[in-house]
Amino acid sequence: MPGWLTGVLIAAGVMLASWVLLIFLAKLLPPGLARDLARFLPDCVITVKRLRKDARVPLRAKVAVVFAGLWVLSPVDLIPEFLPVIGPLDDVVVVALALRYAARRVPREVLDEAWPGNRDLLDRLVGRRGGKSPDTETSGE
Repeated sequence: MPGWLTGVLIAAGVMLASWVLLIFLAKLLPPGLARDLARFLPDCVITVKRLRKDARVPLRAKVAVVFAGLWVLSPVDLIPEFLPVIGPLDDVVVVALALRYAARRVPREVLDEAWPGNRDLLDRLVGRRGGKSPDTETSGE
């Protein structure tokens, strides 16, 4: 086996092992914001799969969602995945922007059906149900 292929296989194994470790550690987190954030990217991947197959989603939104999915699967990253904590940051940002773009073009009930995670996190990402943005709400004055 060529030396470069051995190196690639070792690097892939290390990356896979680090992802497995991170997923295991994320499952040990107590319920709350930290656990929700650890589940954010997997929830986005599930949402991408569901929206891509839904006939109620416009073509432009599907293109954005597929782009986000391809970005996550791509081995090319702005920030290398092996860096702890910040490694998946570029994936999270691209997926969040693509979902926010798609969410403005998809009926909210379709997005709610596709999102498997915490609804509060989805509300923060795309805005609250009923058209109110989290930034425009008042504190009961």
